[in-house]
Amino acid sequence: MTIDKQASKPTEANLLVVFSDLTEFGRMARSHSNREIFSFLSEYYEFAGRFITGGGGEIIKFMGDSILFVFPEDRVDSGVLALKDLKTTGDTWMKKRGLRCRHVIKAHFGPVVCACVGFGKNERLDVFGDTVNTSALLKSNGLAMTPQVFRKLKPATRKHFKKHTPPITYIPVEERHRS
Repeated sequence: MTIDKQASKPTEANLLVVFSDLTEFGRMARSHSNREIFSFLSEYYEFAGRFITGGGGEIIKFMGDSILFVFPEDRVDSGVLALKDLKTTGDTWMKKRGLRCRHVIKAHFGPVVCACVGFGKNERLDVFGDTVNTSALLKSNGLAMTPQVFRKLKPATRKHFKKHTPPITYIPVEERHRS
């Protein structure tokens, strides 16, 4: 399913819902001018957007240093691999710029309602439901996905991840367990 960015009527879909956030961003922002933060975020949105759309995803919204995005059900494998690439390549990208920021990425799969909401010219596509809330509230120190996501993956993609408990999440094989 492709997401209708102009959908005025609520549409139900099963999607991979992802939140990405940057650690230490608030601390970094305090030591830079507003213009510098704007410049960094503009460049970062472009950088992250290439991974998201390259994996078949759709950006729902940028919220400061956070991004909410989704992948259709038939792109869960490519989406999860794009998340892994965004995490590793993105963290290196920021380190090369002398920034202490790193990605925290959280993913959950399930039913959502998609529709354009807002007022007048400010109507935008958004997603709603427990799947969105579960993704947003998932604990992660790097990249984590729920068992619902892991179960959707093909065996070759699953090999990139290991079980992390409690609660059960799956993280990249090379990532250390942290509480």
